[in-house]
Amino acid sequence: MTQNGLLRLAAVLAGLIGAFGVVLAAAAAHQGDAARLGPASNMLLFHAPAIIAAALLTGHGIAQRHLGLTATFGLIVGVALFSGDLAMRHYSGNALFPMAAPTGGTLLILSWLLLATAAAWPRRAG
Repeated sequence: MTQNGLLRLAAVLAGLIGAFGVVLAAAAAHQGDAARLGPASNMLLFHAPAIIAAALLTGHGIAQRHLGLTATFGLIVGVALFSGDLAMRHYSGNALFPMAAPTGGTLLILSWLLLATAAAWPRRAG
């Protein structure tokens, strides 16, 4: 897949992540004992525009391409693991897998740091 194809995929996934964030926010507002859904919704809604921004930074060469793409997809996987685990625990009482939320959270932290690195040291021209 080309870089533009990957960036387009990231934008599509960001749209879906944002939509799921709204769905979980609505569920949290209307269901009793939905303590896990609020944080899951927040993480999805905060990261959806961040994923689009990371893709744009990468696509415009402001962030180094390989590191920027890795950070962008790290944000996608990280927020899916973190929020998915919280939602799964709410609805089924079971985790996605042991340590899914901490793994997702760690991946989010590392992806943010990688994005900062990709923007601080973009590829040299020439």
